[in-house]
Amino acid sequence: MDINLHNDFASANLDEMQQVYASVGWMKHTTDIISTVFSASTHVTIARDDNRIVGFGRAISDGVFNAAIYDVVVHSDYQGKGIGKLIIEDLLHDLQDISCVHLISTTGNEGFYRSEGFKKVKTSMARYLNPILSKEYLE
Repeated sequence: MDINLHNDFASANLDEMQQVYASVGWMKHTTDIISTVFSASTHVTIARDDNRIVGFGRAISDGVFNAAIYDVVVHSDYQGKGIGKLIIEDLLHDLQDISCVHLISTTGNEGFYRSEGFKKVKTSMARYLNPILSKEYLE
């Protein structure tokens, strides 16, 4: 396994990205949605193994004070090999001068993000339109 990271979304294969999402059960990410959310992101990291996309992450930032990391996803066949760590480290390197970097962990992955230096936020709030997500993530 030879993992290479790059930040060029324009050259990404959207079908491969959709397969990565699907491998972890995220079935609503069509190629159109993937194109929209990644094109709107200020920072993108894509992990490839032998030119095949096996993981990625993205962030949105104002460039000074705040950033939020989204969609750190590694293909189910490649999980547990340190690829998520590489993606997070690459995004955090790009965001190193940003005062505050937020993220919302999916249930069960909180420990991974703690190991990367993230901590719970005392005053964080959110709203979800989807009642299932509201029940899972909101107090």
